[in-house]
Amino acid sequence: MAGEFILETQDLTKEFKGFVAVRGVGLKVRRHSIHALIGPNGAGKTTVFNLLTKFLTPSAGRILYNGEDITYVKPAAIARRGMVRSFQISAVFPHLSVRENVRVALQRALGTSFHFWRPESSLERLHGRAEELIEAVGLSTFREAVAGELPYGRKRALEIATTLALEPEMMLLDEPMAGMGQEDIGRISDLIRRVSANRTVLMVEHNMNVVSQLSDTITVLQRGEILAEGPYAEISRNPAVIEAYMGTGHG
Repeated sequence: MAGEFILETQDLTKEFKGFVAVRGVGLKVRRHSIHALIGPNGAGKTTVFNLLTKFLTPSAGRILYNGEDITYVKPAAIARRGMVRSFQISAVFPHLSVRENVRVALQRALGTSFHFWRPESSLERLHGRAEELIEAVGLSTFREAVAGELPYGRKRALEIATTLALEPEMMLLDEPMAGMGQEDIGRISDLIRRVSANRTVLMVEHNMNVVSQLSDTITVLQRGEILAEGPYAEISRNPAVIEAYMGTGHG
């Protein structure tokens, strides 16, 4: 069911032993857009992300992906349907090269990740696709580098490559700019913009400069509820948002 919205939540609620972390969230993510989830610390962003990617089960409400109810579908099944959370299935082999990491991710997409007894020739067909992905994320000069020794921003680019290997229809990026210097932020922002072509991206991000440049739509959470939603120009002028978020020094 290819409707306007690829992902919707209805009255999404999560309670932890009497504390309501997320209350009645109705999120609508438009297909082929970049949608940012922002808010001050403790606003419930990570909890919403964990609910969407099935690391938590909601106390109430529903999650719809491509028009289908996925509220109680398992995390691995969600990924197979095309909704993949990056920086959680990251480059998990620090001792392997960039190329080897991407090839392992491509094997995982084929369901052959642990068939290490297969002849090398059976993996050759993955080689071209691996090279394409490495080039797409700007790691051509690092293809033989050991993943664990990459600079921080390049590791993030590798994580995006391993996510793209799963051919996601929708990517969920969990604070992609966390811990990055200015040069890396610029590079990863450009990369996210490029890989978002024909895909949907939902991201939690603290860097308001990045959010303003990349996002089509911004949802602002406060104390587990949606405070405001819209494009950056509208959000940044909203008095409630300025009071709750912009004025708190988290921007």
